[in-house]
Amino acid sequence: MVRIPSTYPGGSKGRVTRAGAAVRENRDSDDDIAVIDAWRAAHRPVLNTFNVMLRRRAKNFPGAKVGVRHKRRRTIFNKLSRYPDMQLARMDDIAGCRVIFDTIEDLHNFRRELHAARFDHKRRNDVDKYDYIKTPKSTGYRGIHDIYEYDARPGRVGQASSSSKGLYVEIQYRTFVQHAWATAVEVIGNITQSQPKFQQGDSRYERAMLLASEILARTQESSNSYLPDLADADLIEEFTDLDQELGLLRTLRNLNAVEKDISSKRNVILIFDDDDNLEIKSFRYATDAIAALFELERENPDKDIVLVRADTAEDVKTAFRNYFSDARAFVQLVTMGCENLSPHAIHAIDHVEPDQWKGIFTGNSVKK
Repeated sequence: MVRIPSTYPGGSKGRVTRAGAAVRENRDSDDDIAVIDAWRAAHRPVLNTFNVMLRRRAKNFPGAKVGVRHKRRRTIFNKLSRYPDMQLARMDDIAGCRVIFDTIEDLHNFRRELHAARFDHKRRNDVDKYDYIKTPKSTGYRGIHDIYEYDARPGRVGQASSSSKGLYVEIQYRTFVQHAWATAVEVIGNITQSQPKFQQGDSRYERAMLLASEILARTQESSNSYLPDLADADLIEEFTDLDQELGLLRTLRNLNAVEKDISSKRNVILIFDDDDNLEIKSFRYATDAIAALFELERENPDKDIVLVRADTAEDVKTAFRNYFSDARAFVQLVTMGCENLSPHAIHAIDHVEPDQWKGIFTGNSVKK
């Protein structure tokens, strides 16, 4: 068992969990919020450590992108509501890292090398527990996650303080194809009353995205998603019928991707108002960014606010494309997939030239 140091952020695991329970039951006090913020802030140096490590290793995988994010307060509170038995101190994705690859082969090789690496941080999950490529989720989500427990040694250069020892960090591994699908799910949740990611709202969106996942898996990665026994013709027919009912691809295609310049400062706060307008604040130092984040959350409890970090402005837009309402890659990939599996789909889905979608991830515009 990990010994929890006396400087555990927020006071103790028990105090953090009690604060989370108070939030869930709508009886939280200012002290509870202060405890939660102290605990959240302690994850920032953990993120910085893993960010550096993952970037160093990603250099051996051309095209790989790395981004990290601090879980949003609203998302934390919503998760506590969705899972009544969850203890806040054991929520393992407060600190989140994302590594995106060109191919599944690169993804698996990177992950294998990371598992074999010699460092003190301990992976908490079995190798197959969160392998949603081998066993996709019923929503169609594909990707792989690992949970690491942070280990800090006093006096070690580049390490966080001992108060961060025992905190968790989640690493998500995705291909660009899987990332395009996951981005579209997030965007749908932003622009409709439905949340296919959580299987909430109009079930037609959930079904359409599950079918889209199967289309992408078959045509882009020579694999399957959650519906391996569905014939190609039936898959395409059902998807195109739903697409026409919902106007799904048309809606996503016509979204104006938020065009915002991000400065060279690597700590970026994204702020959305009720109309999904985006404001960006950039900070040179992580400590300044985390302080600003908490202040903005206190002043704007109804706004969606997230703190992200990436090496370049373009990496921010790539790793967190959903925050920029940009589902163009998904639209392009699904359109090509439908044409590939069924020549008749061209009559229901707009035509697109092969390989155009890749320009989206490199900052090049796709002609519409």
